[in-house]
Amino acid sequence: MDSFTWSSLLAISLLSCLTTSIAASGLGGYTIDGRIQHSRTQGLGGNVVPFKTSNVKIVLNSGQKVAFIRPDGYFAFTGIPAGTHLLEVIAPGYFFSPVRVDVSARQNGQLQATLTETRRILSEPLVLEPLREEAYFEKREPFSLMGLLKSPMGLMVGFMAFAAFLLPKLMENMDPEDMKKMQEMQSSSLSNVLQGRSS
Repeated sequence: MDSFTWSSLLAISLLSCLTTSIAASGLGGYTIDGRIQHSRTQGLGGNVVPFKTSNVKIVLNSGQKVAFIRPDGYFAFTGIPAGTHLLEVIAPGYFFSPVRVDVSARQNGQLQATLTETRRILSEPLVLEPLREEAYFEKREPFSLMGLLKSPMGLMVGFMAFAAFLLPKLMENMDPEDMKKMQEMQSSSLSNVLQGRSS
């Protein structure tokens, strides 16, 4: 055998090893791609929901692969085998529904994607948008005068105001004999309390 034959046999064997390693690593799989709609996304109340694309990442199969979106909102996973996969979007402050993606080997990698929260089927290319804003903190209730009056502190202050201002007015209009009886009752009860303490 001459050197040309040996070199061609060597090149063929190296090429077959390379294709085998590519197939084993899964680079010959399918692609799941789409975009995050972030520039004109309508949030709760019809407001535009702004968020930084640099903080957003897409997780495939609970961390098997992770992709960060480009500034225009697009993302892609390559080398994905046929089967069922789960896409999750992690964006601080916003909730995205997880997406179930079925990659069909019979139809040459055609995708069928469904939102797990609403069961809505997504068409290709995938466009993912937040369902709602996440509330990490409980909203503080606004000041309410009725709420203050119904609280124990409000009831106590109300009773003290009644005792300080209205009771003297009521006692002014009382009959002098009733007033005398009331004072006697108060003094007798006070003396009973003092005698109980001294004994």
